[in-house]
Amino acid sequence: MPGKMDHYRRSARNWFAGHPIDRAIEQRRDERWIAERLKDASTRLILVWNEKNLFAKEPIPRPVLLAPQDLGGLIAHAESIVLLGEMEERAYFAVGLHSEDNAPPADLAALGEFRNLRWVSEGQERETPALLAYAKAITYWHHRERFCGDCGSPTRSAEGGHVRVCTNPDCGQLHFPRTNPAIIVLVALGERCLLGRQATWPEGLYATIAGFVEPGESLEEAVVREVREETGIEVRETTYHSSQPWPFPSSIMLGFTAQAGSDQIRLNDGELEDARWFSREEIERGVEEGWLRLPSSVSISYRLIEDWYDGGGEERGRRARLQDI
Repeated sequence: MPGKMDHYRRSARNWFAGHPIDRAIEQRRDERWIAERLKDASTRLILVWNEKNLFAKEPIPRPVLLAPQDLGGLIAHAESIVLLGEMEERAYFAVGLHSEDNAPPADLAALGEFRNLRWVSEGQERETPALLAYAKAITYWHHRERFCGDCGSPTRSAEGGHVRVCTNPDCGQLHFPRTNPAIIVLVALGERCLLGRQATWPEGLYATIAGFVEPGESLEEAVVREVREETGIEVRETTYHSSQPWPFPSSIMLGFTAQAGSDQIRLNDGELEDARWFSREEIERGVEEGWLRLPSSVSISYRLIEDWYDGGGEERGRRARLQDI
């Protein structure tokens, strides 16, 4: 298991986390300050169109951050403009755009290529995907909260895009950004770990067990329930590992490790097509021979598997680190 490390540092190692931006809480309420920054040539805008981020059309995707003048009149058509914060005296904003078409309008397409952040994050500098994920998550929330959940009236953006206010004077409800909590857990028994796969996943892909936290449920209770529901395994111990923003579309993944009370797998709820126990040697052999695929290295699922695998030392010539396979 992983060595001693505080939870903040461990979570900061996960993709989409750990960006050093100052979220500028006080400036959010200063409309004049925001208006000035939106005209400042040093400001950078992060475009999100239909939940996709903007990248340069190059063999290796490179995120495109624009200055306000680069957008011209396009900014007037934005569905949302959100102050993300400041870093090194430069302001950053997310600009959310949406259309019903499968392709962006020509004026947007001319700026670059809109791609799914989940599939182009590997190879990027670690801080950049975290900022793009922040922009993606907050603009998705704005798109979903255009109408009040209490009375159905339109809502408007306020406080730099971090609140939406119902425009009905008889309601006036304030709506704040929300993210959906989900647990994800590496279950171990002796020298084996439990991995499962869904039928829709690519062939050979296995990952840790995950599921959403239900109302009236603690995180630990969600771990025990999800593992039991999906695999029939009873969990005896749970230990918090780290967390990861997961804006696909709007989750926070809360990572755990757990110890199993038995090894008898029963697929109960139809979530998984298969689940099985893997030793470290089986993982190494499966990856090398091609019949086993592990989750993307940008996911906390990979991090949980990696920490468990690396914590086992090197035995009988097995590689000591998962990333070396």
